[in-house]
Amino acid sequence: MNPATLFAIATAIWGSTWLAIKFQLGVVAPEASVAYRFALAAMVLAIWCRARGDSLAFPLRTHAWIAAQGATFFGLNYIGVYVAERYVTSGLVAVVFSTIVFMTPIGTRIAFGTPITARFAIGATLGVAGVALLFLPELRAAGEGGDAMLGIAYALGATSIAAIGNLLSMRLQRDHVPIFGGTAIGMAYGALTAAAAATLTGVEWTFDASFAYVASLAYLVVLGSIVAFGAYFLLLKRVGAGPASFVGVSTPVVAMLLSTLFEGYRWTWVAVVGVVLAVAGNLLALRVKPR
Repeated sequence: MNPATLFAIATAIWGSTWLAIKFQLGVVAPEASVAYRFALAAMVLAIWCRARGDSLAFPLRTHAWIAAQGATFFGLNYIGVYVAERYVTSGLVAVVFSTIVFMTPIGTRIAFGTPITARFAIGATLGVAGVALLFLPELRAAGEGGDAMLGIAYALGATSIAAIGNLLSMRLQRDHVPIFGGTAIGMAYGALTAAAAATLTGVEWTFDASFAYVASLAYLVVLGSIVAFGAYFLLLKRVGAGPASFVGVSTPVVAMLLSTLFEGYRWTWVAVVGVVLAVAGNLLALRVKPR
């Protein structure tokens, strides 16, 4: 698949997962829900890899890097996102998460010496500005402080951790670790990290057998984790961490389109301008030549 197709797959799926995560909150603690999600995803992906004849055996040194990636990208990052959505709307969390387009290239510059081009900087600015306009009413509400500020703090922490996970993913790809085999093991480490966090914080291990929880969990496992991450990591390999991180800018736009269909969201001219800016920023970023 070409980068545009991979970008579209990751965007379309992750744009809907912000809403699906809402159905995971309530009865089950966020740490437990994240552990369930990535434990199941790791098992399904491992079975698929074995059926294809792909090896899941890696050297101990490689396991250390995969464990670090799993703990950040699949464990701590998602705990932060789930907890943030307890305090603020999923849309506002998506807005904060879009700042990953600034964090990731700065990280790649420090870690790998990757240059930051003027075109990329302009694209990132346009993208984040567009998403901010799209969620302007929620950003104004967050300015009042209280739970909203706590939610933003968790979301910023999750975004920072995800940016570190991006760098670790690039490190694994430069070592030629197979994408799907490495992802399966990484998700297992992510599940272990979430389980350890649940144990350390003393949360109660429960399960919600309701249709909403089980259906959203299945959706997040198969599409939100296996398919979307597979597409994203292939995109990461093709175009690099900076341009790939623009998925974080485009997913809030998809989330709002779904909100229009299912939640009665009403568009304003400011929101329309926001979408145009976000799309323009994405187009600038995706013009980067594949590596």
